[in-house]
Amino acid sequence: METWWFLVFEFAVAISLMVMSKRQPFPRASYRYGLVLLIIASLFLIGENAPRPTGVHVHLLFLLAYGAVGLLKGVHSMLKTRTEVIVAPFAGFLFSVGASAAMAMEWPNLSKIEEYAAFAMIVIIGCGQTWLVFRGLLIGRLPLAWSKAGLVALERGHVSGDHGAIDCFEKAWDLEEEHLNPMAWAALARCNSFLGNSDEARYWSKRLAESGGNEAVAEEWLDAIDSALNRLKNLSEEE
Repeated sequence: METWWFLVFEFAVAISLMVMSKRQPFPRASYRYGLVLLIIASLFLIGENAPRPTGVHVHLLFLLAYGAVGLLKGVHSMLKTRTEVIVAPFAGFLFSVGASAAMAMEWPNLSKIEEYAAFAMIVIIGCGQTWLVFRGLLIGRLPLAWSKAGLVALERGHVSGDHGAIDCFEKAWDLEEEHLNPMAWAALARCNSFLGNSDEARYWSKRLAESGGNEAVAEEWLDAIDSALNRLKNLSEEE
């Protein structure tokens, strides 16, 4: 029965990752991480009906290994490439639970010094996990990644709709990185003008003018937006 708690935890983390991945500019990494966790948790659930059910130690080893892999990948994505912010916190949950439970199970066999060391390690892991949650889930904003996702959506012909170019560009701003805001305003003005949304286009053009106008945006960025929109226009005319 002890393994059921781990199964519930694994399923909860997997489903949360898959649901929350839709809010990321590039959802594939977090969705895939959650999907793999869901598949393995399902195999563990099937194993509960086997003649020799999966033991607690198997869950602990899996949580430690899979959590560590997710931490390495997630921290890199959160701090280096800045493409998503949810894999690291949730992988941290897996690793923290696995490490804490493993030390708790071995606690009766530890000496006094080992107990102090284990307690210190649990505190360090807890502090690290708190930072991951704060940095990723609470204040994690990805303005540059949303701009990239918007351009990718535009290249694929998805101007409007859920996770379309306009939806992405509307999230591609940040008070702490104001130099990125004109990129979003310029893209939104052009996309809405392309769709014939004159009121929206004027609104974003005004925001762009307040931020310095087109001169505040790299020519390469404007050329990429215009090129993608012109290509869509030509395709629609051919049809």
